[in-house]
Amino acid sequence: MAAKRTEPVTIISLRELSLGTPEPQPKEPKTFTVEDAVETIGFGRFHVALFLIMGSTGVAEAMEIMLIAVVSPVIRCEWQLENWQVALVTTMVFFGYMVFSILFGVLADRYGRWKILLISFLWGAYFSLLTSFSPSYIWFVFLRTMVGCGVSGHAQGLIIKTEFLPTKYRGYMLPLSQVFWLAGSLLIIGLASVVVPTIGWRWLIRIASIPGIILIMAFKFIPESARFNVSTGNTQAALATLERIAKMNRSVMPEGKLVEPILEKRGRFADLLDAKYLRTTLQIWVIWLGISFAYYGVILASAELLERDLVCGSRSESEAVETTGVSEESQSPCHCHMFAPSDYRTMIISTIGEIALNPLNILGINFLGRRLSLSITMGCTALFFLLLNICTSSAGLIGFLFMLRALVAANFNTIYVYTAEVYPTTMRALGMGTSGSLCRIGAMVAPFISQVLMSASFLGALCLFSSVCVVCAISAFTLPIETKGRALQQIK
Repeated sequence: MAAKRTEPVTIISLRELSLGTPEPQPKEPKTFTVEDAVETIGFGRFHVALFLIMGSTGVAEAMEIMLIAVVSPVIRCEWQLENWQVALVTTMVFFGYMVFSILFGVLADRYGRWKILLISFLWGAYFSLLTSFSPSYIWFVFLRTMVGCGVSGHAQGLIIKTEFLPTKYRGYMLPLSQVFWLAGSLLIIGLASVVVPTIGWRWLIRIASIPGIILIMAFKFIPESARFNVSTGNTQAALATLERIAKMNRSVMPEGKLVEPILEKRGRFADLLDAKYLRTTLQIWVIWLGISFAYYGVILASAELLERDLVCGSRSESEAVETTGVSEESQSPCHCHMFAPSDYRTMIISTIGEIALNPLNILGINFLGRRLSLSITMGCTALFFLLLNICTSSAGLIGFLFMLRALVAANFNTIYVYTAEVYPTTMRALGMGTSGSLCRIGAMVAPFISQVLMSASFLGALCLFSSVCVVCAISAFTLPIETKGRALQQIK
């Protein structure tokens, strides 16, 4: 029987079988986030304009806050005020700031940073102008409280800058904003030395409102935060903003489509106390309160300390009687003590101290990190408070005060940067707002220590200031999150 013939299987036929053409796989479309776009576009002309316009909000804020310091002697004389009535003006300004800082933070996270910033400037400029027409002390206190409410929204300018700056530039550009605060402080002191003796304090307030009004017109050149727009689902507006920035910077956009999750829950106070941020939030609040307490404590204590000339050493009985007599006269409702040219010069010198450590502060923030840099400057602040008790001359005392102003300003720089970086977009404005609110509590407590406790126990007041700074230094060193070189978070 013949065997059945089989077909040979060739290598070629196997190869043809195995090399069948695979089905083409669809390519995933390229996407990018706002963070990718900000880093790709880089730093350029848009950011320079952003720094100048948003940074100038510090000029307007400093002029409005420092205005009370240069106007207080005049209103005391005009309305025959007692010391507590003059102090109440400052306290109410900070009270208004404290209340509206939280409110504006919630609204900014829900409705936009740019809108709240514009509203706050319109509010502040309007009530500031009205203050110049105050017919009585009560109206003056009420209107300045309203100004404090408006000024609290100026912090949104810092948040807009933070959300547009590339990561590696935030540690340099944000601390430089201290220059604008310094400029505003020096400007109001210089204006007061010329305007108050000639045409009066009411015209000083009107002139001080001009920078805020000019800035309102300049805001149209700054767009809403792209990070906020994408968090609300307005991707087209965010994309248009990023393309405009790329064009101004002569840069390019990343390839692909802008994609970000829509965040329905924004600006919720409960998020600040969520398990992930609870420890960070509580420690930040302690630091903000302590820094403000020390900052305004230094400012308010300066006049007391300079008046003593020599901090140590007891005075003779005749000197004590003479001093008591002067003190009783100064507390008289009819006592008028107008600032002399030398007083304005002293204020200018001490104010310049706030920029003295700015270069070192910037280096520390960028190379040591936010936490370590803040803990070092807070520790040094505690030390210099204690050094005020050393027997020294008037010049030595001014030197200590100069360094204290420089250190407390550096503390503010660092905590501003850290707070703006550590929270995600959904609660960044609220985090800054609540911190600013607690900051004003420290400012309201400081006068009682600088002007009441210090007169009863000089060393006791210094030890209290120093102890608070030590607590803040420890809190800063143990913060759970370091934001140096970290991208801004979009969601928690």
